[in-house]
Amino acid sequence: MDSLFTQQVFEIIRLIPEGRVTSYGAIAKAVGFPNHSRHVGNALRNYAEDFPAHRVCNSSGHITASCLEKFTKKLNKEVINVQGNKILDFKNLFWNPLEEL
Repeated sequence: MDSLFTQQVFEIIRLIPEGRVTSYGAIAKAVGFPNHSRHVGNALRNYAEDFPAHRVCNSSGHITASCLEKFTKKLNKEVINVQGNKILDFKNLFWNPLEEL
C-alpha cells in the first residue's frame, strides 16, 4: 500500500481512546479498504515508542503482534486485561471507528 494509506491508518489509530481497542479490519474499513486488514498490520511495522499500536488486535481480540509482552504491559496500564494473547472483554472494549468518529 502507499504512504497515504499508511498515513490514514496512523491517523485512525491515534484516535483510539485510552482503555479501548480496535481491530486491523475495522481500521481497514474506516480508511476505505475493507479487505485489507493485513495491509494495516504491515503499515504498523515502524512506529514511534509512544504510538498506541498496542490498541490494535485481530477481529477476535487476540494480540498477533510479535511484541506481545510489551503490548500486554501497555494494555494493563490502561486497565485492559489480557490472558495469554487474548484481550478479555474484547467486545465491550471494542472501538469501531466507523461508528464512533
